[in-house]
Amino acid sequence: MICSSAGEVEFIKGSIRSLKKLECKIRFNTVVPPEGRRLVWDEFFDLHGFVSLRAKYPLAVLCGMDKEALKGVADEFFFYVYYRYYRENGIPQVALYDPDLLMRFGLPHDADRAAVKRRFRELAMRYHPDHGGDAKKFTEMMDMYRKLTEES
Repeated sequence: MICSSAGEVEFIKGSIRSLKKLECKIRFNTVVPPEGRRLVWDEFFDLHGFVSLRAKYPLAVLCGMDKEALKGVADEFFFYVYYRYYRENGIPQVALYDPDLLMRFGLPHDADRAAVKRRFRELAMRYHPDHGGDAKKFTEMMDMYRKLTEES
């Protein structure tokens, strides 16, 4: 656990706020986002309370992490930022998959083509109706896989 004092909590807050500025600089080349544009930062972090339904990492979760875990959160955050930047600007993404679809597949945000294919095969065997699986889940999984493979 990294936050055992008020000073450490403020350090975490400052560090996370700096990620917001970096996202704005990367995506919009400014310090503040243009009106009406949603930030990845808003989906990832909530520094106002210790419990959040809207953010993936509320302050309490961040304070409970060690330095390596926080570095992992930052890596995941920047992956999402660059993924969104590439999509918004029509830049072809070499081996970058939609991180939300990867998460639904049960894969990490930085999964490669081989991992996606391997996971698809596992899920296909589990959900295929001929093997006693759920036809609705199988169809949903097929749609997700199609979206993933069409993007790259």
